Amino acid sequence: MSVVLLRHARAGDRETWEDDDFHRPLDERGWEQARALATQLRVLGVRRALSSPYVRCVQTLQPLGLPVEEDERLAEGATRAEVLELLDSLEDAVACTHGDIAEHVLGRELKKGEFVVLDA
Repeated sequence: MSVVLLRHARAGDRETWEDDDFHRPLDERGWEQARALATQLRVLGVRRALSSPYVRCVQTLQPLGLPVEEDERLAEGATRAEVLELLDSLEDAVACTHGDIAEHVLGRELKKGEFVVLDA
């Protein structure tokens, strides 16, 4: 296993969130997803956790129990080139990001809380 690309767990509805979207946290279902993801990621051998600095992404990785390294190249609006450069530099890592970034990399959407292993 080399790199897991993960879209953050469920964080409620962007349109009904009244604060800055950067601070939108996981909802109850999202925390359940995050705990289940931690189990799956441990089985895959993840030893490093990187995340968009957005609260919902960081929270998605917290149940894994590893230090979460925030990286702007995983934030909404990052370019495909920036993300690919980061992913190419990783090994045995999970990178938690947003829907637009996953689509840039994969050419398709990931559901919230869904991941793909990029290099086995």
